[in-house]
Amino acid sequence: MAKADGTYSTSDLSRKSGDIIAEAMRHPVIITQRNKPRLVLLNIEDYRRLRGSADRRAAGTIDTMPENLLSEFEDAVEAYAESDEASRP
Repeated sequence: MAKADGTYSTSDLSRKSGDIIAEAMRHPVIITQRNKPRLVLLNIEDYRRLRGSADRRAAGTIDTMPENLLSEFEDAVEAYAESDEASRP
């Protein structure tokens, strides 16, 4: 049975998939299994918007860091070390 917030169980999905899909076209629908949220159904436009706004940062190493960024990083570490040493008695 649907809750007011558009949440359905996996059993509901099996029995009323057409109604649930129609609702998911209007707004995201949560599917629960054993009373725990497991899935979200949403329309393709919302999905694409979310994918487009996803954080695309990637991890790297100092070896792969651009030279100008490495220089800024080294300067910041050096400035921090100097300020830390100056603050010690």
